[in-house]
Amino acid sequence: MKRYQVYRNIRKQAMIMGLPIALFALMMVSVIGSLLVIIFSFNFGVIVALLLFNALLYGALGRWVKNPQLLAIQKVFPGTISNKRLSSLSYA
Repeated sequence: MKRYQVYRNIRKQAMIMGLPIALFALMMVSVIGSLLVIIFSFNFGVIVALLLFNALLYGALGRWVKNPQLLAIQKVFPGTISNKRLSSLSYA
């Protein structure tokens, strides 16, 4: 009988198929869009191209999750907000 390990890091970040929720939603939007394109333009080349695109997108998102420094996004806000003066100059 196959045994499954309990995922105990749910507080750290919920994962579906190895992707965080937001990236999994992006992947599903891509898959649903691809299915719509396949339905309305039934062509073998289009089917192969969309399958390849979705596979590459999943691979790229999975790689980004494992190494987030690849696409480093700078924080807009500082870590702490303080009223303390940053310089020792007196303006008064």
